[in-house]
Amino acid sequence: MSLDPVRLQPMANAIRALSMDAVQAANSGHPGMPMGMADVATVLWSNYLKFDPHAPDWADRDRFVLSAGHGSMLIYSLLHLSGYAAPTMDDIRNFRQLGSPCAGHPENFLLPGVECTTGPLGQGLAMAVGMAMAERHLNAVFGDDLVNHRTWVVAGDGCLMEGINHEAIGLAGHLGLGRMIVLWDDNNITIDGGTDLSTSEDIKARYTATGWHVTSCDGHSFEDIARALDEAVADGRPSLVACKTVIGKGAPNKQGTSATHGAPLGPEEIAAAREELGWEHEPFTVPTDILADWHATGERGASAHGAWAGRLATDLNRKAKFENHMMGVGGLAAPALEAHIRNLAEEPKKVATRKASEMALEPLTAALPQLIGGSADLTGSNNTKTSSTSPMSAQDYSGRYVYYGIREFGMAAAMNGMALHGGVVPYGGTFLIFSDYCRNAIRLSALQEVGAIYVMTHDSIGLGEDGPTHQPVEQVMSLRLMPNLNVYRPCDVIETAECWALALSTPNTPSVLCLSRQGLPQLRGEGDADWSASSNRSAKGAYRIASAGADRKVVLVATGSEVALAAEVAGALEEQGIGADVVSMPCAEIFDKQPGDYRADVFPADCLKVSIEAGSTLGWERYTGTYGVNIGLDRFGASAPAGDLFAKFGFTAEAIVPQILNKLNG
Repeated sequence: MSLDPVRLQPMANAIRALSMDAVQAANSGHPGMPMGMADVATVLWSNYLKFDPHAPDWADRDRFVLSAGHGSMLIYSLLHLSGYAAPTMDDIRNFRQLGSPCAGHPENFLLPGVECTTGPLGQGLAMAVGMAMAERHLNAVFGDDLVNHRTWVVAGDGCLMEGINHEAIGLAGHLGLGRMIVLWDDNNITIDGGTDLSTSEDIKARYTATGWHVTSCDGHSFEDIARALDEAVADGRPSLVACKTVIGKGAPNKQGTSATHGAPLGPEEIAAAREELGWEHEPFTVPTDILADWHATGERGASAHGAWAGRLATDLNRKAKFENHMMGVGGLAAPALEAHIRNLAEEPKKVATRKASEMALEPLTAALPQLIGGSADLTGSNNTKTSSTSPMSAQDYSGRYVYYGIREFGMAAAMNGMALHGGVVPYGGTFLIFSDYCRNAIRLSALQEVGAIYVMTHDSIGLGEDGPTHQPVEQVMSLRLMPNLNVYRPCDVIETAECWALALSTPNTPSVLCLSRQGLPQLRGEGDADWSASSNRSAKGAYRIASAGADRKVVLVATGSEVALAAEVAGALEEQGIGADVVSMPCAEIFDKQPGDYRADVFPADCLKVSIEAGSTLGWERYTGTYGVNIGLDRFGASAPAGDLFAKFGFTAEAIVPQILNKLNG
C-alpha cells in the first residue's frame, strides 16, 4: 500500500481539475463535492477498491456507489483516469451535453462502471444495501473463492438526511452487512448554506444506534483516510466513515461555502484554483505521468480478477452453475408454471389473486434459486413467503426471504440494488396504496432497466373495512403513466400465474402485480389443459376472454376483480339480444405494443366500448374513445364490507347495464 503524497496529491488534483473544467464548460453542475472528496476517492481507488477497468461487469468486483449523484464528475473522473474505455476525454469535455454519457447525474445504462443511477438523494445508499445483501447471499451459496467483495458508498449530508436513509441503515445494521462501507462527505454544507440551518442531529450516534461501526477521518490526510478505511474493513459491522472535508477544496475564495455546491466556479476562481493546486495544465489535460499512476490503480484488481477466473475454471460443473445463476431466470419461469396452470384448468380454484400469487410462487421459488422474496411487514397479507424461502438473517445469509419491516421505500430501493448486483431476482410485497411510499424507487427500477417485481395486494375498494386511507383509487392508473413499467392486474388464478411468468421474462422492465384481497372466481380453464409459454393469453396484454353470442354491439374491457363483473354485465346484455364481448386487460402496457391489426380486432370501431375498473377512469378514453362509457371511481372510498362498497359505488350489473342501454339508445 502506497500513501506517498507526492504521487497521490497530483492524482487527486486531476479529479479537481477535470471536475471544475467540465462544470465550467457546461455552465452547469456541482464541482464542490468531487473537489472535496478527491483525496478520499484517490486513496480508495489506489489501495482498497477491487476493480478491473477492462472487465467492468466482473461478478466479484467491488461495487462503488456514488449516492451523492449530483457530484457526478467524481465518478466520471475516476472512471476515465483509471483506464475504463469510457468516458473518454471528449465525453467529459461534453459533460451534461446531448449525446455525452456524462449526464448530469450518473446513469447506469450509459456507462459501464456506474453501478446504479443516482441523484435522488439517499437512494444510492439504499440500493447499496441491496447490493451488499446480494453479495452476502451469493457468498453463502458459492463461497469466498467466488463471491467475496465489498460495497463502497460515497454519500453526502443530503443522503443522510433523507428519510430513506433511516430505513436503509436500520436494515443494514440488523442484517450485519459488514462488507458495506459508507464514506460520508462531512462538509457541513447544503445548497441553502451551512447544515446548521436545517439540522442539529447527531448522525454518528444514529448510525451507532442502528448497529453500525462509526469512525472519522481528516478527509484531506491520505494517512488518516487509510487509517479509517483499515478500521472499517476490519470491523464486522457495516461502517460509516465520517470524512471531514472542505467542499470545493482548492478553490481559494469559494471553498467551504455553498457557492461551490451547485454552480460553476467561474473563470477567475478556476484560474486561482489552478494556482492554489499547482495545476499548470490546460483544461481537460492530464499529464502522462499522473495518468500512468491512475492506470496503475486497476492492476491490483486485474490480478485479482485473473486469480478469480482461474478458480472458477477449475471446476466446470461449478462454473456452469455459477454462470447460470448469475444470468438470471431467463425463460425458465413459464416451464416452472406449466404443471400448476394445467392443474388449475382441471380443478378450478376461487381464490383472491394475492393467494393465487402465492400458489404460483410455490413452484417458481422451488425451481428458481435466484428468486429472493420479502415483504414490508405484511407477509401474511401479501402471501409472498413460500416453503422454499427461509429467512435471510445475519446468522444465515443463504435464506431467500427478507423481513424488511415497515420500510416500504427502503425495501424497494434494496430490491433495485439486488437486481443491479446480479445473481438475484428480487420480489417484495406491500399494499398497493403504499406504492406511493415506494414510488421514487419504482421509478428508478424503470429508469435503470431492472426487473424488480413489486407484489402489491389489496388492490381496490374490495379490501373493505380498512377504509379510504387503505383503498387505492388512483394508484393503478398513476403507475401506468411510468415509462418502462409493466402494471399487471390479473382477473383470476390462471391469469395471475401467467402474469408471474411474464414479469420474470422481462429482466430490463420492472413489474407491479396488483392483487385482490377478496376471492375471485376462476374465469379461465377452457383450452388451458395443455398450457405452455406459447399459449400465455396474457402475453398480448389484453384479449377476448368471452365472445359475443348475439350480434356484437358492445365491448366490455375490465381488469382484475372487475372482469367477472364484466362477464355478468355481458350476460345481462345478451339476454336482451345485445351481443357483448368481454376483454380482460391484465397489462395495458403490453397491449399497447401489439400490432395495430390485433388491437383493432380487440376493440373494433363499429361498437360501443365500455371500461370497468374500480379506480380512476382517467386514461380509459384511449381504449373506449370519447363516445365510450367509463365505469370507475373518481373519488375516495369508504369503510364497509367489500360487497356493500361495490354496490354503493355502482360496481354491479344492475347499475351498469342501464348506462350501456342509455348510451346505445341515445
